[in-house]
Amino acid sequence: MPAPIGFGREKIHFNLATLKKYGHQFQIVIDADKAVEYKQGTADIREVLKSEHIYSDAEKGMLASENAIKEIFGTNDAIKVAETILNEGEIQFTAEYRKKLLEQKTNRIVDLISRNAINPQTKLPHPPDRIRSAIEEAKVKIDMFKKPEDQVKDIVKKISMILPIRIENIVMKMKIPVNNAAKCYSIIKSHSNIRDEEWLSDGSLSVTVEIPAGLKEEFMDKLNKITHGNLELTILK
Repeated sequence: MPAPIGFGREKIHFNLATLKKYGHQFQIVIDADKAVEYKQGTADIREVLKSEHIYSDAEKGMLASENAIKEIFGTNDAIKVAETILNEGEIQFTAEYRKKLLEQKTNRIVDLISRNAINPQTKLPHPPDRIRSAIEEAKVKIDMFKKPEDQVKDIVKKISMILPIRIENIVMKMKIPVNNAAKCYSIIKSHSNIRDEEWLSDGSLSVTVEIPAGLKEEFMDKLNKITHGNLELTILK
């Protein structure tokens, strides 16, 4: 069974990834920001590693036995071994980095909720401080590795037990020219809920999407940069 991904409780001086297997401990020293990006699928393993050494105890500078590495991982390729450690092991951030990352993620989530959710009783947004208090009161755990945008929906559901809140969505239909369709599609897929799509005979894309109202401007900015504003847009709801 792969070890659960966590943050480690002991005080450490490096950002590490640790995997314990068959009585052996294997560690790599990592760039914390790149490790988070790696978990989100946006960084290469080589960007994550501070060095290509596999340690038994990185704090003491003790390298792992090459025989043990070969026996357990089936290879002495440091990159392949490091990849397994990152994928199956425990991420251990320094206390300083954990604090910084949690603050960044929380601030972004609060901002997204304040811009995309309303009080259905008043039709007005909740103040950021009220949202932050509700997150703390509901004891919501912020996922360090998930993008804030991917956590908003679940967090709103959890804090709805404490304050009346609802995400306000809009539905829109777009037609994107053939020259930009493929590149735009990857952004559309990752930033919206696709309700309907059709690749037309001329190679252009007709797509109907649903997004939080507060993200419309940011979403359209990204598409307009690719198409130089050359897309058709109709707000349906």
